[in-house]
Amino acid sequence: MASIEVKAKRWGNSIGLLIPKDVVRKEKIRENQILDIIIIPKTRTLEKTFGMVKGWEKPAQQIKDEIRRELHDG
Repeated sequence: MASIEVKAKRWGNSIGLLIPKDVVRKEKIRENQILDIIIIPKTRTLEKTFGMVKGWEKPAQQIKDEIRRELHDG
């Protein structure tokens, strides 16, 4: 699993994200491969993002840890 910072750029009527070559090599990403991407705008922190959801039974830190584990083991 890789965590990278990328800049969203206009690509026709869409927005595209470029994955750096070193990450493509390290993660062995291939053309047409399906990827799961979690988008967290740089203006928000995970604490703020998860803190916005009220009424969850689990603490935000536990949810973040579970997501990281799932992405790593996934």
